[in-house]
Amino acid sequence: MAGEIDLFLDMMAAERGAARNTLEAYRRDLDDYESFLAAMGTGPKTATTATIRDYLADCQGRGLKTASVARRLSAVRQLHRFLYGEGLSGEDPAAVLEGPKRGRPLPKTLGLAEVDRLLAVAREGLDDAARPVSERLRAARLTCLLELLYATGMRVSELIALPVGAARRDQRFLVVRGKGNKERIVPLNAAAKDAMAAYLALREEAGLGPSKWLFPSSGESGHLTRQHVGRELKGVAGAAGLSAAKVSPHVLRHAFASHLLQNGADLRAVQQLLGHADIATTQIYTHVLDERLKSLVRDLHPLGNED
Repeated sequence: MAGEIDLFLDMMAAERGAARNTLEAYRRDLDDYESFLAAMGTGPKTATTATIRDYLADCQGRGLKTASVARRLSAVRQLHRFLYGEGLSGEDPAAVLEGPKRGRPLPKTLGLAEVDRLLAVAREGLDDAARPVSERLRAARLTCLLELLYATGMRVSELIALPVGAARRDQRFLVVRGKGNKERIVPLNAAAKDAMAAYLALREEAGLGPSKWLFPSSGESGHLTRQHVGRELKGVAGAAGLSAAKVSPHVLRHAFASHLLQNGADLRAVQQLLGHADIATTQIYTHVLDERLKSLVRDLHPLGNED
């Protein structure tokens, strides 16, 4: 008979569409929890609130960071909620527990001028007909990747899995398949559409065959990997005079959200565009709203400039 953790992970995969990496992370955390329970002479079905508190204290005693302890508590909570909901346990001992307090760091982001520099470097040589088509194609692909990341706020895993049909000439929106296999619609701006058209035109000029993917590769998946996109982006950052440590696909996602909010976008709208299931995740960007509200008071209130 399958164990409690196996049953829980089966539910996460079947009902919530959890990705393989997510399931593996849950497995690691819950295996650690189960090992602790076994040493205490108990198991998930019979664990008490006091036992879970002892486990969290053990995690802290092993030197785990606050964020890691909070993540493990989240996994334990979901396991016990599942066992209680399925009638496999008579109570939910984790329901009354609060997670460790932790400050959430502000996301790394880029200013508008920095994004412009990245795009300018990526485009270098793109329109130079004297250059080999392979060099122009590489510049076109890189420009397309950057324009799409910044224009849509997509996760890099969503970007590399785009089908070639996403680049239709009349395309105004992209249907993005995100976490949990959930779909959302994101609008495309003119710069992103032009970048896709130029990239596909150069693929055709280079005589490359058709592909189901917008960014095909000879690798096992058939499309570019996240690691490849990350390396390309860091190379552009260095050429643009920016710290490679400061630039990544996820930083462009943060820039997309931050710049929208700076220009008056609604937090709920940004949540939908980013594909966040919970607005609490999007609220990490409220520091941008706070700064904008301070500026409004300073610039528009009649007493705003007085000490």
